[in-house]
Amino acid sequence: MSSELKTEKDFKKAPGRLRPVRGTREQAILHISLFLLILAGIMIAGSRIPSGSIYVDLEQISQPPSLKHLFGTDWVGRDMLTRTMKGLSLSIWVGIICSLASTLTAALFGILAPTLGGRADALVSWLVDLTLSVPHTILIILISIACGGGFRGIVAGVAATHWTSLTRVIRAEVLRINTSEYVRASRQFGKSRRYIARNHLLPHVIPQMVVGTVLVFPHAILHEASITFLGFGLPPHEPAIGVILSESMKYLTSGQWWLAFFPGLCLIMVSVMVSALGRSLERILNPATAYKK
Repeated sequence: MSSELKTEKDFKKAPGRLRPVRGTREQAILHISLFLLILAGIMIAGSRIPSGSIYVDLEQISQPPSLKHLFGTDWVGRDMLTRTMKGLSLSIWVGIICSLASTLTAALFGILAPTLGGRADALVSWLVDLTLSVPHTILIILISIACGGGFRGIVAGVAATHWTSLTRVIRAEVLRINTSEYVRASRQFGKSRRYIARNHLLPHVIPQMVVGTVLVFPHAILHEASITFLGFGLPPHEPAIGVILSESMKYLTSGQWWLAFFPGLCLIMVSVMVSALGRSLERILNPATAYKK
């Protein structure tokens, strides 16, 4: 009797084998919920800051980080924390739009190419190779200039260059599914290509599309920031991270390190967070890892 667990306190002190074990799926769901909460908080906080509320305060010029201004102030007294939150919110919106557009393009090409076969498949493969043969930065700049620059130009440029890798993944998955028994049975029963694509192919590539959308996101916001930094993206009056970093370069030599450090650090943290979110989604959607302890 002395070895039995008589009370709830004894149960809590029991060896680890008697405690409930949190598996990979539960951990991934917890991480995803936390990351989404943080991203939603940044977007809500940034969207609630009007562009005209980032006031010029000539009495607070070039103040280092303090309790009053956690990220310091810039060369005209604007609060850098407010500017950074506004810029991150704008970058996240650009990343969402570009990643969704890239995923839809990849799904369209990745499913239609092997389904139609022949010249359609060869054309899609040629487009993928052509897009990958040109450096992303140069291609984004050219497309952004051709579309008139600004928000529309940078979105078009980033979305038009980030669909290629996901297209190859979806195309390979569709080619594998096309050789399965149930697809062959559907063809023998006279089902059309549209029916097979809608009912057999599309449901099986949705996990790749979801994970691909999340993994394209950090690349999109980093490319947007880099192109804006070079002066070919968002206009200078927008409080974008690329604009903030570009403007801060002129003041780093005078010791105002906080102008570039905090915006750049926040951008990297958001990118790393979204990458971790994608890996967590991949663990959930993969049957081999979803239920591991």
